[in-house]
Amino acid sequence: MRISTIAYVLKQGFKNIWRNLRFSLASVATMSACIFLFGLFLSIVMNFNYIVDTAEEGVAVLVYFDKGAKQEQIDQIGEEIRNRPEVSEVEYISADEAWEDFSKVYLGEENEEMADGFKEQQDNPLANSARYDVYLTDVESQGDFVAFAESLDGVRKVDESKEAADMLTNINKLIGYVSIVIILILLAVAFFLISNTITMGISIRQEEIGIMKLIGATDFFVRVPFVIEGILLGTIGAAVPLGILYVVYEKAVAYIIGRFGVLGNLLQFLNVWDVFRYLLPIGIGLGVGIGFLGSMFSLRKHLRV
Repeated sequence: MRISTIAYVLKQGFKNIWRNLRFSLASVATMSACIFLFGLFLSIVMNFNYIVDTAEEGVAVLVYFDKGAKQEQIDQIGEEIRNRPEVSEVEYISADEAWEDFSKVYLGEENEEMADGFKEQQDNPLANSARYDVYLTDVESQGDFVAFAESLDGVRKVDESKEAADMLTNINKLIGYVSIVIILILLAVAFFLISNTITMGISIRQEEIGIMKLIGATDFFVRVPFVIEGILLGTIGAAVPLGILYVVYEKAVAYIIGRFGVLGNLLQFLNVWDVFRYLLPIGIGLGVGIGFLGSMFSLRKHLRV
């Protein structure tokens, strides 16, 4: 294809937008609103998933040993646990460490002498509480791991956080289902608007298109300016809200952390680039894709060349 032809179809694409400026602006505005809502929702979902994943990392399965288990057997149990693919981290807690943790939480500083008394008498009330704290890569695999751990020789008891695991799993599933529904609705609205804008442009230029065909213009030559128009509208409709959303997200996170310090400590938010390294290509890709598909759909339906 000659450079002059490429330049012509690009120029016609821009002209189509200008000729149909009112509908073009309406499409860009609505497309921008859809992409903004999509980006906002995706940012919220990503942060919810991040918070849930962080919470999952703190859910441990506690593996206790038989009374009088030898250190060699305890080490062997630990080795078998570490070899499991769903295990991300294994922490050994001795009986003395278990008592120290219990003393800090339940006895406190005011009963420190009582705790020291047990220690001096070498009488640890939690002598059989040595354990492994096992953290999993995915809380959904907790059931399989518990069944495996209970089958190991030398394991007396396995404590799992079933309620917490079920709650986190259900939250993840709910977020996924809601995300799909809302995203599909927003994309359908944007697709419809781009198609309508291209259809309006075709109706306005119908006579001109007929003359072009009479003097020998190819189908490609007639169609491409409308495709360019759709892609341009989609790109602009994606770029504008993404720029706004970048600023809004950065300011909102900074405000929440600064204004509500306690909440900021409890909830860990993704920084702006962790969100936008995914959102930026997805948003631009959606804008270009919707513009292209919307224009092609409209051309197939309304343009007879």
